[in-house]
Amino acid sequence: MEEQYKEVFSFLHDRNPNARNVAMANILPLTVAGSPLRSLFFSGMKSGGLNSTSDSEVIRDLKLLCRDQPATAHDAFKALVNLSDSHLLAPSLSEPLFLAFIVSYILNPTSVLSDLACMVLSNITTHSGPCVALLKQEIEVIPFPDGKTSNYYPTQSLCATSPPPSKDFKGTPQKERALSLLIDAFASSATLEHESTQRKGKLHFLASVFANISTQPQGREFLLTPCKSICTTKEAKIEAPLSSLLPFTEHPDTIRRGGVVSTIKNCCFVHEAHKALLSPESDSFTLSFANEPVPGLDILPRVLLPLAGPEEFDLEDTELLLPELQFLPSTKVREKDSILRLTHVETLLLLCTTRWGRDVQRKSGVYEIIRTMHETETDENVITHIERLVNMLKRDEAPEEATTGSIREAEESDEDEKIVEV
Repeated sequence: MEEQYKEVFSFLHDRNPNARNVAMANILPLTVAGSPLRSLFFSGMKSGGLNSTSDSEVIRDLKLLCRDQPATAHDAFKALVNLSDSHLLAPSLSEPLFLAFIVSYILNPTSVLSDLACMVLSNITTHSGPCVALLKQEIEVIPFPDGKTSNYYPTQSLCATSPPPSKDFKGTPQKERALSLLIDAFASSATLEHESTQRKGKLHFLASVFANISTQPQGREFLLTPCKSICTTKEAKIEAPLSSLLPFTEHPDTIRRGGVVSTIKNCCFVHEAHKALLSPESDSFTLSFANEPVPGLDILPRVLLPLAGPEEFDLEDTELLLPELQFLPSTKVREKDSILRLTHVETLLLLCTTRWGRDVQRKSGVYEIIRTMHETETDENVITHIERLVNMLKRDEAPEEATTGSIREAEESDEDEKIVEV
């Protein structure tokens, strides 16, 4: 059986497009987890140590077939989605040329299979190596003349399922940071049901990419550092990339809002950024890794709104709430996913690791929202974390100068309850 499929592999680079399509359709079932012949795809691959990364011939073919005709490219992308859960494939799929193609393909609004490309990128960035590579990656783009609906054309996206704007399109290429462009594309791809978009893909899985990136210190620094891209208009204020993700904590799609929620939580591991994270946009703060002041991100309403339900508060408690949390409609629904509710509570706990963060939460009605949530919560893990948060917020505080580091020591005293990056 193995020898028969190895013969099929040889048709993946056949000159006849029909032969490539039939071969791709036949080997796709072998790529799923649990397939007894899945190891054929990793045969001959080397990774790690002093040896440079080496692709097997079939993996090289799959990467090339992502540029093929629609049916063939669809199966090639899907095969890489299935196979990219293996650490063996991470170095191959994050090498500069293929990474540039994947990112450029996602950025091009006309790319038919951009959602599958997002899944590949999401899978490989679960490993630290590809995260570092993506943080360094730059993409070649050509700006559109004024009046075009898109801002640029990513030149390395060219293939059968990602056509260029026009045959006579010309311009001067320039380099842009890949992650800045991906965040802009992610934000612009979100639409309501009655709205339309020129993008072929929804790009929800990019949220998982940003969550993976935020597990790395360099990734958190990128998300919290104000930067300008080709998509930034002259009138727009330069903001931290994280600000573009905040509106999606209540998005209908679980993948999109789940990735954003995890990204916000991971950024809260940066203690020096807590003031910027909790302050309004009108305030600015100096961070050790940022070259310019960071405008406030005001994340607290975005974290608390998913935890709020339709319950009414008495007037005294209502006055303690943030304006965004006051007088919510009777149709308001609390976050249904228990894992995401837990992540939000963990975010609030991380913000309690600084005295300033605890004081802001006390003044913003966090306890009142959490108390009401606790009354209806059924997940034991979430209940445990709510009780920890309440203990943090209701405890007596010593003078501020005497408490430096005390909360962090208390958190680290129980390793079983330690919050981890996700």
